[in-house]
Amino acid sequence: MITPALPAPRGKGDKRSASLDESITAWALAARHGDADAVEHFVRALQRDVQRYVAHLCGDPQAADDLVQDTFLRALGSLHRFEGRSSARSWLLSIARRAVIDSYRYAAARPRLSDVPDWRLAIELAQPIDLPGFEDGVALLDLLASLPDERREAFVLTQMLGLPYAEAAEASDCPIGTVRSRVARARATLTDLLAEADEPAVATV
Repeated sequence: MITPALPAPRGKGDKRSASLDESITAWALAARHGDADAVEHFVRALQRDVQRYVAHLCGDPQAADDLVQDTFLRALGSLHRFEGRSSARSWLLSIARRAVIDSYRYAAARPRLSDVPDWRLAIELAQPIDLPGFEDGVALLDLLASLPDERREAFVLTQMLGLPYAEAAEASDCPIGTVRSRVARARATLTDLLAEADEPAVATV
């Protein structure tokens, strides 16, 4: 198995990311006033982030697309309450998280007819297998699967989706210090797993 390097910690000075977040938030504020073009820009800019986030949280890949659609329907229906006090990205991801939680509650209230593949399969199937780095990406997903849910969520939000810690805390509904701790522990665990994977196998007699 090819072992991927961990994503580098994201600094505070990512101007491009900050500029994009400002644009997305501006589109959300314009969309609340009925600007159809702003709605389209807002959805297109965040659709992939929501898809990745939901896929990491959701245990049913068959439901991931429905959850993404549900997230945007909820968001568009609530835009009149969005005032731009936080970034539109973190606001939308918090809605996505609630959509996933609600889906779990709904599923728990009715009989489960059959088992479904885990969340990793949804990510793997969504990746073009002929692109460079595909095997590395699958390897990282295997490692992420070993993390507790809360640490995996914090790692995905900050290291893969690029949210600042404050916005990740808002999206996951927990204190910023908790997010920092979860990310640090996730990185330490992943680093140890990568080191173990790189060690040569010892032949047993």
